[in-house]
Amino acid sequence: MKTYSARASELQPRWYVIDAEGQILGRLATQIAQVLRGKHKPTFTPHLNSGDFVIVVNASKIQVTGKRLDQKIYYRHSQYPGGLKTETLRQVLAKHPERAIQHAVKGMLPHNRLGDDMLDRLKVYGGPDHPHQAQKPVPWGEAEPARAGAAAAEA
Repeated sequence: MKTYSARASELQPRWYVIDAEGQILGRLATQIAQVLRGKHKPTFTPHLNSGDFVIVVNASKIQVTGKRLDQKIYYRHSQYPGGLKTETLRQVLAKHPERAIQHAVKGMLPHNRLGDDMLDRLKVYGGPDHPHQAQKPVPWGEAEPARAGAAAAEA
């Protein structure tokens, strides 16, 4: 028996909404990375972007454990001498709350062009609203058990 390998023409990405309110940053990022990568599907193919689109709302209301708000530091450099800039997680959440989630998820995806394509499917918003109503996104927590039940009924 040959191993099944999906083709790009066979893939049909879905849209999911994940509410980040009250969730832990790292645990949420692992869920998002898994959906973006497509590991939750039986048709997962490592060399294709077989994942789905993910919309994250309420990014400003994520939680972290311990003293991470003040001890976790984000670094960036302007490539000029003395151009190192640092920000704590508290400062990042105050100014641009979506960057904390994007940074955490980016580290969990492949570090190549395929990973960049996967990251493009991530849409993060600090508040409860998003402009993707036309794509008819499904809440992530409610979508998967229904699909699993439907698959069991077909078998």
